[in-house]
Amino acid sequence: MTEAESSDAGRTIETGDTAVPGPANGTGSTGTGRTGTGRTGTGRTGTGRTGRATGTARALPFNRGLVGWEIVVVFAVSLGASGVSALLQLIGSLTGPAPLSHQHAVLNGSLAPGRPWLDLALQVTGILLSLAPVALVLYMLARSGESASAIGLDLRTPGMDAIRGMALAAVVGGSGLLLYLAAFHLGASLNVVPEALPAVWWRIPVLVAAAAQNGILEETVVLGYLLHRLDQLGWPAARAIAVSAVVRGSYHLYQGFGGFAGNAAMGVIFGVLYRRWGRVTPMIVAHTIMDTVAFVGYTALHGRVSWLP
Repeated sequence: MTEAESSDAGRTIETGDTAVPGPANGTGSTGTGRTGTGRTGTGRTGTGRTGRATGTARALPFNRGLVGWEIVVVFAVSLGASGVSALLQLIGSLTGPAPLSHQHAVLNGSLAPGRPWLDLALQVTGILLSLAPVALVLYMLARSGESASAIGLDLRTPGMDAIRGMALAAVVGGSGLLLYLAAFHLGASLNVVPEALPAVWWRIPVLVAAAAQNGILEETVVLGYLLHRLDQLGWPAARAIAVSAVVRGSYHLYQGFGGFAGNAAMGVIFGVLYRRWGRVTPMIVAHTIMDTVAFVGYTALHGRVSWLP
């Protein structure tokens, strides 16, 4: 092969060692780009020198090493980083002068006290920016030739998803509340304050939006995406679910050991059901309902019932 031919042949190969990973059964590694020859070989997205500009994009080849790095990067800019921060906050709480049950963890507080319009702008901006990892996950799925439906994030069965979500919310939410109260009275949890927003017109809408953001972010990233990728890597289901549950519990450590245990247990339940149903949407529904009830319910009940800290 001449030097010129060697150069052009190299151009028809999309550097498999740096490609974004695709699905385990993807066809990128056997595409015609690898078998084309010389100047007339068929490129990955077209033919010859101009193929890339005129053809249709295809899924890139699956690369196990890069899938692992992809997972690390996604969690480094999202819930993994939150887990590290939560661990440090727990250490700070444990080494503080007061016991855990005498300390507070505010979930939704004012970002600009005394300035309601600025506060609203900051609340909405924070909610929207917190969904950026979801966009990243959907982009990475698309790069590997998959859509959101690969993790069951769609509206194909809205009725069944809603029924399953409501049932889950009732069972898991009720159990979670009992676990939190037990942990608090045992001194293993901080006093979790679901909301401390000013009593203005946007209070409830912001709380509902925050609940939806939590459900969409956590279930898409730590449940659907993570288990889907670990499944593609060939991980045993039990180990993958355990990792997902521990990650879920880790970014709730700032609430104390009760927050970790309760959310890890929820992660196991959600993980088993996700593996069975193949859909993340019911868990988003359930999570959104549970957080909405917690946030809005606290607003309505705090100071009116004796059993709520």
